[in-house]
Amino acid sequence: MGHGHSHAHGHHHHHDHTHGAGDGSLPPALDLDVPDAELTPDQLSRRSMLRRTGLLGAGLAAGSVLAGAGQAAASQSQGDQGQNQNQQSSQPARSGGYLWLAGDHHIHTQYSSDGKYRVVDHVRQANAHGLDWMVITDHGSEQHAKIGVEKVNPDIVAARGKISDTLVFQGLEWNIPAAEHGTVFVHPGSNEVAVLKEFENSFDGAVKKATASTPANEALAIAGVDFLAEQVKRRKVKDALFLANHPARKGIDSPHEIRAWRDAQPTIAVGMEGAPGHQAAGLPAPNGPGSGRGYYDNSPGADSFSGYPLESYRTWGGFDWMTATVGGLWDSLLAEGKPWWITANSDSHSVYADSSVRGPGSDFDARGRYEDPVHGGGLNLGDGDFWPGQYSRTHVGAASFSYQAVMDGIRAGRVWVDHGGLISGLNAQLRSGGKAVTLGDALHVRRGSQVDLVVEISLAGGPNWAQFVPTLARVDVIQGAVTGRVSDKDVFITPDTKVVKSFEVNKSTGSVRLTYSLGRVDKPVYVRLRGTDGNRSAVGLRGAAVDPAGPAMDVVGDADPWKDLWFYSNPMWVLPA
Repeated sequence: MGHGHSHAHGHHHHHDHTHGAGDGSLPPALDLDVPDAELTPDQLSRRSMLRRTGLLGAGLAAGSVLAGAGQAAASQSQGDQGQNQNQQSSQPARSGGYLWLAGDHHIHTQYSSDGKYRVVDHVRQANAHGLDWMVITDHGSEQHAKIGVEKVNPDIVAARGKISDTLVFQGLEWNIPAAEHGTVFVHPGSNEVAVLKEFENSFDGAVKKATASTPANEALAIAGVDFLAEQVKRRKVKDALFLANHPARKGIDSPHEIRAWRDAQPTIAVGMEGAPGHQAAGLPAPNGPGSGRGYYDNSPGADSFSGYPLESYRTWGGFDWMTATVGGLWDSLLAEGKPWWITANSDSHSVYADSSVRGPGSDFDARGRYEDPVHGGGLNLGDGDFWPGQYSRTHVGAASFSYQAVMDGIRAGRVWVDHGGLISGLNAQLRSGGKAVTLGDALHVRRGSQVDLVVEISLAGGPNWAQFVPTLARVDVIQGAVTGRVSDKDVFITPDTKVVKSFEVNKSTGSVRLTYSLGRVDKPVYVRLRGTDGNRSAVGLRGAAVDPAGPAMDVVGDADPWKDLWFYSNPMWVLPA
C-alpha cells in the first residue's frame, strides 16, 4: 500500500541518489534501504510525510493473504512471497504485487491563459504532498498551439531532473470538439512536443473553431483519438492516453460521445474524472455568494445534452454526477462489460490560501506565458484550487516506478481515488478457488463458481493538510449485472446496479479486512467500492432509489470539502463461462 518493492523483484541499491527518475527503480525517499542520513533535506521531508500518512512503512503487509494474486502472481514465486512476508517490517508494502503510486493528471501552469505557477512550483508541491506522478496540462488554445507546447517543455525537462522522485508527464488540456475538456498526455521522448503540437493544431476544438455539438465536430474528436493511436502505432511516441475532464460540468459530454471515444480507441480513450478539481471552490467566499464545488454551478446551455437532469450540473460529495449516481451513466458503461475508468485531480490553477500573484509585466497574448509569480501580500481565500496531492489523489497500481508502468496501470484500471487522505491504502480482490484478480481486471470462472470479494483497507495514518486525521465510517459494495452492448448509445441508467452490502467501520487506526460473498455466480457481473467519512449522505439519486445512503448534492457556496470525504475504486468483473 502506498509504495514499496522487494529484493525479489530485482531492485539494486546504488545509494547515489540519481536513480528513480522513471527508470523503474525506486527513488531514494521510497527506498528504505537508503538510510535517512543519506537523503537530501527534500527527500527526507518527503519520506517523513509518507510515513506520517501511512503511505510508507508496514502499511498493509505485502505478504498478507492478498499478496501476489492476479497478474502479480505470474511474476512471483512462493519464495518471493515468503521473502515479502519476512520484510514487511522493514520495507514499504507492495500491495498485491504492485506499487501504488499516487498522482494527478490535470494541472495548469503559467503557460495557461488562466494559470500562474511555474512548472517547478507544481512539481515541488506535488512531491511534498506525496505524489509520485503528475501531468502538466496547459489549456489548448491558439496561443498555446503556436508557442506554449514548445515553451513549457524545457521547464518540464528541467523539473524531471531536479525532482527525480516524481514522474512528470507533458500533456495538454484538449478542448474536445463538440464536448468538454480532456487530458491528453504522452510518454516522454524526443517527439513528445512534436506529437502534442500536431495534435493540438489539428484537433483542438478552440483552435479549429469546432466547439458546437455537431456531427462534424464529433467526428473531429474521434479523428483526434485515432491520431493519437496512430502515433503510438508508428512509434512516434511510446504511449498516449486520453481522459475526459469534469464530464458533467456543462452537460455537453453526451452519453453517445463518451461511448464513441471509448469504442474508437479503447487503449487510448480510457476514462474520465470521477471527481473534478477545484474542490475548494465550494467554500464560502469572503466577498460573495461563493461557487459550486468543482465550479459545478452551471445550467443547461445550447450544446447541452437534453436528457441530463438538472442535478447532473452539481457535484455529489465532491464527485461528478456521472460517477456518484448508483446505476447512472458510469454504471451504464460498465454494464456493457467494457472498461471505463475514473480518476480524481486538482485542476490546479490558483490555490486557496496561497499568496502569490502573476509576475509584473505579464503579457500572455504576446509571450504565450505569464511572468514568474511573485508574493502578493495577502492570502487568496477566493481561489478554488488545491495543490496537486493536497486534497485529491489518483492511486495507480504500477509494476515499477516508471512512466510506462503508470500509463499501463491507468489503462488496466488498477486505480482508486480518494479525497482528503480518507484512507491510505486499498487492496481489493475478487477470488474464486485459487484464482484472484484486482481492480480493473476480470475473473474468469466456471458458471456457478463461488466468488468472494476480499478487501483490505489501510486507514488514514496521520493528519491531512487540514490537520485532522480522517475517519472512514462506512464502505459500500456496489454490484451490477453485465447486460451487454446497448442499442441506444445515449442511455445513462442501468437499473440492475445497486448497493449490495454496507460495512460499518468501527476503528480509526491500522487496517480493516472486509469480505463479501457474491455467492455462486452464473451470469457476468461487476463490483466496485466506495467509502465515506459518513458526514453527509442522502437517499438515492434519480434513477438510483436503490442507493440507501449515497453522497448528497453539494450546496453552492457552502460545501466545505474537508467535511465530506469519499473514496471510490474502479470495478472488477466476474465472467462465468
